[in-house]
Amino acid sequence: MAMTNNKTQCFTCNKDKITFSCRGCSKEFCLIHLPEHYQRLNEELNHIIDDYNEFKENINEQKQNPENHSLIKQINQWEIESIVKIQQKAQDCREIVIESLQTLINDIEMKFNDLNKQIQELQKENDFNEINLNHLTNQLRKITQELNSPSNLSIQQDSQSFINNISIILPKKPKFTKWKQNAITVAAENGQGQQLNQLNRPVGILIDKEKNIFIADNFNHRIVEWKYNAREGQVIAGGNGKGNRMDQLNCPTDVIVDQQTHSIIIADSLNRRAIRWMNQKQQILIHNIDCQGLAIDKHGFLYGSDYKKNEVRRWKMGEFNNEGIIVAGGNRKGNQLNQLDYPTFIFVDEDQSIYVADRENHRVMKWRKDAKEGRIVAGGNGDGRSLNQLSSPEGIIVDDSSQIYVADSGNHRIMRWYEGKEEGEIIVGGNGAGNQPNQLKGPASLCFDDEESLYITDYWNHRIQKFEIVQ
Repeated sequence: MAMTNNKTQCFTCNKDKITFSCRGCSKEFCLIHLPEHYQRLNEELNHIIDDYNEFKENINEQKQNPENHSLIKQINQWEIESIVKIQQKAQDCREIVIESLQTLINDIEMKFNDLNKQIQELQKENDFNEINLNHLTNQLRKITQELNSPSNLSIQQDSQSFINNISIILPKKPKFTKWKQNAITVAAENGQGQQLNQLNRPVGILIDKEKNIFIADNFNHRIVEWKYNAREGQVIAGGNGKGNRMDQLNCPTDVIVDQQTHSIIIADSLNRRAIRWMNQKQQILIHNIDCQGLAIDKHGFLYGSDYKKNEVRRWKMGEFNNEGIIVAGGNRKGNQLNQLDYPTFIFVDEDQSIYVADRENHRVMKWRKDAKEGRIVAGGNGDGRSLNQLSSPEGIIVDDSSQIYVADSGNHRIMRWYEGKEEGEIIVGGNGAGNQPNQLKGPASLCFDDEESLYITDYWNHRIQKFEIVQ
């Protein structure tokens, strides 16, 4: 009878032998090479122990001697360099003053010698009266004042520092603001329609310092401004029927303000253009773009998402005679980190990082400036309503604490995600699709006013909802 073959191949020598499995790596080793494998594991453990001890020493060193931290060294270096600049500036000023004083003293000395001659002549002639004496006294007082307080020589302190000022930037802690769960309808309480007190599927929204609301009234093909506490809006762009004339719009999706020109820029979606409106005059800025969202950064760059090309491009204001630069996506439709699938609204922060609502991937992506790929900062776990999921996200805003606010359209709720967290939290909505004060139906966009009240375009309810903060 043949013996049962109980031999397997050793991972190290590749020979069929009686082997033993390592539970850690699931590889098989023979009796000769199993000790070698454990010896390597011991060596790796010793390396980890050495790294641990080195790290522990580093922690103890920083606790005992915080002044040795690299940030403290940078401050010390700034102090030394600034003192050198101050000392050099002071020395330059001293030399100028000494040279000028010497010239002044020489001039006063000449005046004094001339006055002395006048006194000697009066003494010699012995012919003088009160007028002569008053004249001499005034002359002496005048040159004395010039010597002690020269009128043409003074110190001027410039308010602009000639040394580089420094300050410490501390990590910003997230604010845990809460909002009332019942909203107030602040625009279009009268249902779907085309009257001035109605909206038809509102999409993009912004609010100015006076709490005037600007709305991309999508199916009415117009931009409406709703004054604070007004009962109806007024058309400020479009409103001349659906069309592609310069004075018409076709399903606008977003509206932003260009502070430099005091104009509005509109994502004129189905006309495939971004158009500027200023005092009833129009200018097409970007052609051939299937644009859903727009943004402007503090450096004067305009950004536009293209939901068909699955990309975001950037243009320098005033330089629209080119195709712009791809700053997110642009690698065909997909769900990889360098791809997008139907990007909608965008947000650009102080560092020119771009946040993109990647709608069909049910996630929000952050692309740092000049990055080749983005990273997921909200959602990305498939279409769903769990706290780590999104469903067809639309509008996004990022505050200065890196908290991301998302119009989670398919879940009829607004989510807040703190960058780096695995899941977000529901801040308003999330009570099913409906038209009650605590419900939303397909929220499309959002913004905040100066008092942190939250405004939402309630797309399928054809209204603008305002959620006030809990004091």
